[in-house]
Amino acid sequence: MAEKKDLTRRDAVKVAGAAAIAGVAATQFGKAPAVLTARAATNAVKYGMVGTGSRGTYLLKHLKGIDTGQCVAICDIQDEAMNKAQQTIGGSPKRYKDYRELLSDKNVEAVFVTTPLFMHFPVTRDALDAGKNVFCEKSMVFKPEEVHALRALAASKPKQTLQVGLQRRYSAMYQAARQMIEKGMLGEVGFVQAQWNRNPGWKMKDVPNKKMANWRLFREYSGGLVAELASHQIDVADRMLGMTPESVMGLGSHDYLFDGRDILDNVQLIYKYPKGRRLVWVGVPVTSHWAGVDGARTEMGEIICGTQGTIHITIGDDNNKPIGMWFREPAPPPKVEEAKKGGKKEAFKAGATMVAAAGSRPLPILLSKDLMTGKESFLEKEMKFARQWLYQKGILVPLEEKNPVDTELESFFRDVRTGGRPLADVEVGLQDSIAVILSNIALDEGRTVQFSEIEKMGKPGAAPAKPGAKKG
Repeated sequence: MAEKKDLTRRDAVKVAGAAAIAGVAATQFGKAPAVLTARAATNAVKYGMVGTGSRGTYLLKHLKGIDTGQCVAICDIQDEAMNKAQQTIGGSPKRYKDYRELLSDKNVEAVFVTTPLFMHFPVTRDALDAGKNVFCEKSMVFKPEEVHALRALAASKPKQTLQVGLQRRYSAMYQAARQMIEKGMLGEVGFVQAQWNRNPGWKMKDVPNKKMANWRLFREYSGGLVAELASHQIDVADRMLGMTPESVMGLGSHDYLFDGRDILDNVQLIYKYPKGRRLVWVGVPVTSHWAGVDGARTEMGEIICGTQGTIHITIGDDNNKPIGMWFREPAPPPKVEEAKKGGKKEAFKAGATMVAAAGSRPLPILLSKDLMTGKESFLEKEMKFARQWLYQKGILVPLEEKNPVDTELESFFRDVRTGGRPLADVEVGLQDSIAVILSNIALDEGRTVQFSEIEKMGKPGAAPAKPGAKKG
C-alpha cells in the first residue's frame, strides 16, 4: 500500500498546472532573446556606475558576467571604494569623484545610480537631463516633492529607459506565483504576510566619516527599515494583489540597537488595500527565523493567502536561489444539511467551538526544467517524474536557476537597445517610494496615513514632510 505522502494523480495534475504556468514565466523572463545574445559582443551598452559602495560593487560583480553591457566609468567620493569596484569589474573604466563629470562623458550611454538614498533623485534627474538611460536602485526617491518632479521628468523623456531595482519583478518564481493567481489557482487573494527579520541587523561601522559610512542608520540620509527592506515586499504585495494601498498604519520604536543611530529598529506595518485586502509587514532585530517554506530559509519571505490556496515564496540570495511552494486550502467542515443528506449523525456544540480542518501538504511551484512538453525522451520524462516525487517528499525543492539580479540587469540593457518598457518601470518605482514615504510618516506621527495625501505633499503651499521615523 502506498504511503500517505505519495504523489497522488490529483496532486500530479495540480503540479502540472503550476508547472505550465511557471514554465511560461521562466520562458518569458528567464533569458534574453537569442538574436540579442548573438549581437551582444558588438552592441554592448556602455554604462557608468555612480556610487561604488556595497551595493554598487555587488551589482558590478553580477554585471561582470553580462556581455550586453560594458563598464566604461565609475564614480565615488572615496578612492578605496573605486579601487574595489575597479578590481571587481576589471578593465580600465574612467574614474570620477564628481558624478556630474561622469554624466558629461559622451561615451556613457546608461547610468547605474547606487548612491545613498538621499542622492537617488538628484543623480537620476541629472542623468536623465544629460540624455542617459538610468537604472536606479530602490527607493527611487526620498521626499514627496521628488515623486512629482520625477514623474513629470520621466514623462518628458519617453525615449530614455528608466528602471528601478526591484528584482522580484524579474524572478521566474515570482512571475509564476502571479500567473497562478491570474489563473484562479489561489481563489480570491486577500492577505499578504511579509517579514524581513535580522539578528541583530545593521551594525555601526567604526570608520572615518562615520555618519556617511553608516548612512542607512540616519534618517537625514535614509528611510530606515521601510526603505531598505520593506520596499521590496510592499512591491510584491502590490503585484500579487493587483492593486496599490489606500492607507497605512504602524508601530515603530527604537528598542534594541543603541549606537548613535536614529532610525527605528523594531517596525510593524499594516497596509489597507481596496476590497478589504491587507498586507502585514514585520521587521525586528531579535530573530532571523521565517516560518515559510518549512523554515528552510531565514530572514525574509512572503506568504500570499487566497480562498483556495496559499503560496510561500522567497527571493533568496546569491547562494540560495528563489523558491516557492503552495498549499491547497483545506476542505471546510461539512455543513449540517450535507451531514443529514449523507445519513451521518454529527455532533454540534453551541458556543465558542473551534473546528479545524486537516492541513494540506505543500506542492512545488515548478519551473521550466520540470515542465512536461510531450517531446521528452524516456529518460528525460523519468527524470522529471522523479524530481516531482522528490519535491513532493520534501527531499528536493524546485529552485530558480538564474539569479533575478542577473535577469533584471540583462533586461535593462535589452530595453535600452530595443526601447522596451521595463517590468519595474518609473511608475512601479514611484508607487513603491510613495509607500515608503507614507509608511515612515505613519510611524513618525502615530496615525493612519491615507495614500491620497501624497498628492498634496511636496507641492507649493504644502507643509513639508520629514523622511524617516522618529527616535523611540
